[in-house]
Amino acid sequence: MQNSRSKPCSCPSLKLREVASMYFTMVAAFLVILVVALQGSAPRESDFPYKVPLDPQGLLELSWNVSYPEQAVHFQLLIRELHFGLLFGMSDRGEFENADLAVLWSDGHNSYFGDAWSDAKGQLHMDSQQDYQLLGARRAPEGLYLLFRRAFSTCDPKDYLIEDGTVHLIYGILEKPVHSLQAINISALPGGLQRVQLLKPNISIPELPSDMKSMEITAPDVVIPSQETTYWCYMAELPEGFPKHHIIMYEPVVTAGNEALVHHMEVFQCTAQFDSFPHYNGPCDSKMKPDRLNYCRHVLAAWAMGAQAFYYPEEAGLAFGGPGSSRYLRLEIHYHNPLVFKGRRDSSGIRLYYTATLRPYDAGIMELGLVYSPVMAIPPGEHSFVLTGYCTDKCTQLALPAAGIRIFASQLHTHLAGRKVVTVLSRDGRERQVVNADRHYSPHFQEIRMLKEVVAVLPGDELITTCTYNTEDRSRATVGGFGILEEMCVNYVHYYPQTQLELCKSAVDPGYLHRYFSLVNRFNDEEICMCPQVSVPQQFYSIPWNTFNRDVLKSLYGFAPISMHCNKSSAVRFPGEWEKQPLPRITKRLREPIPRCPPALEPQPAAPVPLNLGQLQRD
Repeated sequence: MQNSRSKPCSCPSLKLREVASMYFTMVAAFLVILVVALQGSAPRESDFPYKVPLDPQGLLELSWNVSYPEQAVHFQLLIRELHFGLLFGMSDRGEFENADLAVLWSDGHNSYFGDAWSDAKGQLHMDSQQDYQLLGARRAPEGLYLLFRRAFSTCDPKDYLIEDGTVHLIYGILEKPVHSLQAINISALPGGLQRVQLLKPNISIPELPSDMKSMEITAPDVVIPSQETTYWCYMAELPEGFPKHHIIMYEPVVTAGNEALVHHMEVFQCTAQFDSFPHYNGPCDSKMKPDRLNYCRHVLAAWAMGAQAFYYPEEAGLAFGGPGSSRYLRLEIHYHNPLVFKGRRDSSGIRLYYTATLRPYDAGIMELGLVYSPVMAIPPGEHSFVLTGYCTDKCTQLALPAAGIRIFASQLHTHLAGRKVVTVLSRDGRERQVVNADRHYSPHFQEIRMLKEVVAVLPGDELITTCTYNTEDRSRATVGGFGILEEMCVNYVHYYPQTQLELCKSAVDPGYLHRYFSLVNRFNDEEICMCPQVSVPQQFYSIPWNTFNRDVLKSLYGFAPISMHCNKSSAVRFPGEWEKQPLPRITKRLREPIPRCPPALEPQPAAPVPLNLGQLQRD
């Protein structure tokens, strides 16, 4: 399996006895501290600042913290109703095959904990290298607390490499006693997946002003539809005459009991070109939704499950209110209801904190990547098809101030076929820095993420956004566009100071695409009609997708000139020549980071850890 589970790394020599001794002394000390903490009471919430329900009923709750000095994640799993054990782990896309797992199981008399992995058939195996380290376990009135630790990287090819970006967590519940790890039938277990960003950035919270106020943009006691997936839209508005303020932070407001159903939420501001917007409260895909709501696309806040409050840098804030700013806001909530609960009422939303004392800089949001155009297409049946969008040096030279801008947060976005998104900063033809990367990206988990370090972008720099797509389940080409079955490749970067540049994106030159269709006609029996009345999507849909046609399209996107959209917020391009622009020439690429492995000791036997939890039984 060629993925993050098996990246090569440079493992330290076994001769590093002193380093290894210090390392495991530190781990042992941490273990003692946590176990002692568990003897008296449940751990403090501040010890594990990040929390997410794993299952739709909220019976499994995961909390965690991140130690960058130790390069490790400490997990606390609360099991409210323990039967005969459970599986918890990570895999590339949330599959139970080829997964890295921590397993707690009981034979009805004795309990065990071990580090395991599953093969391509879903069969469990004890890992020869036990890297899920048990730190403690304790029963409490609310359930069983299980504490364990995993290094980001272990140098074990059977282990998942914990990276920045989305992590697909999986769980399975053992409802019957099992006599061995190998006796567990993964396919028969009730279970599921949850997506989180495990490696939260270690950023200090800026000081908040004394005149800070708050407002809640929340759903008005909505009855959550009894279906698995719902996007709910609700229109709100600011008070008339609301002056300019700076949003300086926001946080989720989730109705108690619905923590496992509210998947993610966004607040959009409407365009100022319309004086009014109709009130609406209903499903976003309803035919009753007024078309004008499609003009409410400017993101003010975005939250996804597992995220905490979002803080702006102390020198900047997001402006809203005042002249030239729309009073109308659209709240969008994604409800994930796989158990199809009926009659659940919800008033979740987002709480905005704002100040009238304006900070030195207005924050801005800039779109990077590909233009929403059908000229960018993905053939069907592709495992990993790559498309790249450019913000060129010519655009940044013209549109950015001499001192440049500072990117502090990013929201990556594709539709359903997206699997990986990376934006890189290039200067003078040399890749300098990754702006944001998610190698396990999921379109079902989108949030604005603070960057670990601010990225300085200077005039003349290039910002290159690359998206990888999977269309193995599709029978016809996927073209770029706004529809959910069409595709996008976008990075919404949050930066300061705000400039007039709101969109810096590209698409392949249409003339070169026309040449591609002509070439396909010449070398294939089936003719593609290139009549004026036939749209680009229809031409793509009619292509017979053999190896030649696929490879030529990949090659086209790799060398053909581009049409640049270097646009102001008014959607008007900056003055200049933007058609048939050459692709940026990159002379030096960034090296893939080599994972750091913990010091190695003598091999330990792959044996489970016995636990004294008493006799487990069905609750």
